[in-house]
Amino acid sequence: MESGWTLGYARVSTDGQDLTAQTDALVALGVPSERVFTDKGMTGTKRDRPGLKSALAACRPGDTLVVTKLDRLARSLRDATDIAEELTRRGVRLNLGGSVYDPTDPVGRLLFNVLGMVAEFESDLIRARTREGMATAKVRGKLKGRKPKLSPAQERHLVALHRAGDHSIAELVELFGIGRATVYRALDRHPVATSSDLALPRAEASVAQVASARG
Repeated sequence: MESGWTLGYARVSTDGQDLTAQTDALVALGVPSERVFTDKGMTGTKRDRPGLKSALAACRPGDTLVVTKLDRLARSLRDATDIAEELTRRGVRLNLGGSVYDPTDPVGRLLFNVLGMVAEFESDLIRARTREGMATAKVRGKLKGRKPKLSPAQERHLVALHRAGDHSIAELVELFGIGRATVYRALDRHPVATSSDLALPRAEASVAQVASARG
């Protein structure tokens, strides 16, 4: 497969989360900032993502699509497999945090599928552990039939999941069995200082822009 352009893709699950860390990492991996496609407020389980569609549409044979981690691209084996098939049809490599996988190569495809299984397992494990913790708290009578409040450990867990960009507010509400107001209060108590407030705004990548730059 020929060597072509590098294009990047970044995603966070909620509009309130920051893409700066991912986009900076993509630039460090060799992706020009004007070729970084993004999705905000989109979970990894949602396949219909405008930024991802644009990134794939902008790729040509020989190009490499770069993401920081596979869970930014897909959160289930089925989605990972579908994306691998599309990359194969387009003749595009995938770079996961610096490791390049060629989906047209049998070994590369196998490794990619294994990573997809791991991403799906991690997502399911987080949900299972959270629900188990809430069920245990109910059995011990800590919730007493009211809208449950979070323990310090649960609050830290919730904040960590939100910062990782893996879950939307609605998903956190379901996982922890709490109201939206409780989620927002927990996040407000743990504000994150980001460099995005000080950084110059980046131009949003588009299919037309990339095609025009190719000449």
